[in-house]
Amino acid sequence: MELFYAYEVSGRFCRLDTEESAHCVRVLRHRTGDALEVIDGAGTLYHCRLMQADAKSAEAEILSEEADWNAHPYHLTIGCCPTKNNDRFEWFVEKATELGVDRIVPLIGERSERKVYKTERAGRIALSATKQSLKARIPEIAEPVSVRSFVADAPQDDNTLKLIAYCFEGESPRVSIKDALGHYKGKDITVLIGPEGDFSPEEAALALKNGYLPIHLGASRLRTETAAVTAVEAVYLHFMK
Repeated sequence: MELFYAYEVSGRFCRLDTEESAHCVRVLRHRTGDALEVIDGAGTLYHCRLMQADAKSAEAEILSEEADWNAHPYHLTIGCCPTKNNDRFEWFVEKATELGVDRIVPLIGERSERKVYKTERAGRIALSATKQSLKARIPEIAEPVSVRSFVADAPQDDNTLKLIAYCFEGESPRVSIKDALGHYKGKDITVLIGPEGDFSPEEAALALKNGYLPIHLGASRLRTETAAVTAVEAVYLHFMK
């Protein structure tokens, strides 16, 4: 199944951008009248017929639609510190999207080796992974924010399960992410993953003060990007039927 992304959906028609149009018409050689499956990035799949086979601006007629197509039954935010090697963080974005994530927030921690992160390329990777994994909703790639700001701005309610994974043993004992998810009956989850040098004790203490539960991801010492994907997969498997 080949999916295309429509940057604009209006009435009975959807339009592809230049890159998607070129892939559709030049690479895959679709012609006027061909059936196309198109996503809007917000959760809807459109069954379409190609009306304008233009390699720069393809347009398709919507025949039918499916809302919340292949959606997962939870809302997951991963706050993760970008790695010094940018390829590793982009690998995380790709794999997290394939498994199922709703929002990725690049965090800048006190011990982060990468203090600046541009999100444009990560957005393109998320779009590609969304189509590859047969989803209709593209995860949001938020602008970078400091760990302290993200933690302080977290909702002060009991509707979201807020987890922070770090390596050291603090005053509050850590539980496994499996146990943390097992005791939670809701569907809104936020997980924080630190940089290569881990969260600072002060950042961890602030998170706990703001309602975060300290967790671990098992006995293995994981790289940042591996830990982030492991957290996403734990949530994915927890909700799998």
